[in-house]
Amino acid sequence: MLTAVLNGTVLAEASEDDVLRIEGNVYFPPAAVRRELLEESPTPYTCPWKGECQYYSVREGDAVVPDAAWAYPHPYPSAFDRVGADFSGYVAFDRAVQVG
Repeated sequence: MLTAVLNGTVLAEASEDDVLRIEGNVYFPPAAVRRELLEESPTPYTCPWKGECQYYSVREGDAVVPDAAWAYPHPYPSAFDRVGADFSGYVAFDRAVQVG
């Protein structure tokens, strides 16, 4: 089982078989993520091959860690072939979050 943890709070949890690894990041399936801890961020980014990214700030207690998570809600269809799976809505976390 893989978990994404920030200061002792579990943000996501999934089996190794359910996560995707893309460019060195672990992407958790949407159902494995505690969405109540994520707040949409206005930070814009578009990956040349994955598409438009949605960043999320992570709320942990009274603290907010800006842009600590991201997902591709509607990736380019050509990216599915490159990744080997449909990763729409899968969530990855930055280095402030421990994944293991």
